[in-house]
Amino acid sequence: MPDDMDRPRIGVSSCLLGERVRYDGGHKRDSFVTDMLGQYVEWVPVCPELEIGLGVPRDSLHLSDPGDGIHLIVTKTAQDLTARMSQFSDRKLKELAKLRLSGYVLKSKSPSCGMERVRVYRRTGVLHKAGRGVFADALLNAFPALPVEEEGRLQDARLRENFVARVYAHHRWQMMASHGVTRARLMRFHESHKFLLMSHSQTGARQLGAAVATGASPESYLRKFAEVMKRTPTRKNHTNVLQHLAGFLKNRLDGRDRQELADLIDRYRRELLPLIVPVTLLRHYVVKYSISYLENQTYLNPHPHELMLLNHV
Repeated sequence: MPDDMDRPRIGVSSCLLGERVRYDGGHKRDSFVTDMLGQYVEWVPVCPELEIGLGVPRDSLHLSDPGDGIHLIVTKTAQDLTARMSQFSDRKLKELAKLRLSGYVLKSKSPSCGMERVRVYRRTGVLHKAGRGVFADALLNAFPALPVEEEGRLQDARLRENFVARVYAHHRWQMMASHGVTRARLMRFHESHKFLLMSHSQTGARQLGAAVATGASPESYLRKFAEVMKRTPTRKNHTNVLQHLAGFLKNRLDGRDRQELADLIDRYRRELLPLIVPVTLLRHYVVKYSISYLENQTYLNPHPHELMLLNHV
């Protein structure tokens, strides 16, 4: 278990931690959030509806678009809480900025916290599912580089691994930036994330490399870094990265070991093995032969091994 200084700090909808703050007095405890990821991060719980003064239990809310934008409405009384929630969001996000969050997990479909596909009712009563919760919208606009995901999407193994990899990458950026982002530090950060970026987007990785070489500002680099990391890695990109890493070992391994590694990578490509199998063998050889360049590559250790996220992709 990591030391508190090493723990990423992640915002979370309070109900996902099992807190009974829902409109009906219940919760939406998520076992991955609480039992797995919770062992390695520090949670910062937020319930916007409770924190604007609504009680538990309370009348349900919904989003409405009467023609002049999204409104947050109390379903039973038609009271408009949009301004109240917006004012709270501005104040809360200033508090969260001081905490230097490394990520955020939102409650799906919530009119305050839903990241996408939230129901929006029109004046005629017709609805669509293209809405975003009022607080979630303010959060995403205020922190565009912050890794944000909904608990519902975290049930997908690829999206779950991608989110946690983004959180730890953002945390490493924050740790580096706390000492001041010099060009030398930025170059080292980029080099250590090179293969991880390639697994998300080879084109994006090349663009970031060019940005570093031409002296991009830390802000522009981080913005592009976050965009690339948001793209879910593909099996094709992973295979390409694994083959690149294997290339560093070709003069160290005998013919039998080279063939075994190549076979494992190919079996991963054909969906016969999870990613953890070739990655584990690569880790072994990197340590055995003290290949310092690869020892520093976050691709081989993107997040705590105990989470076993690479076992399922």
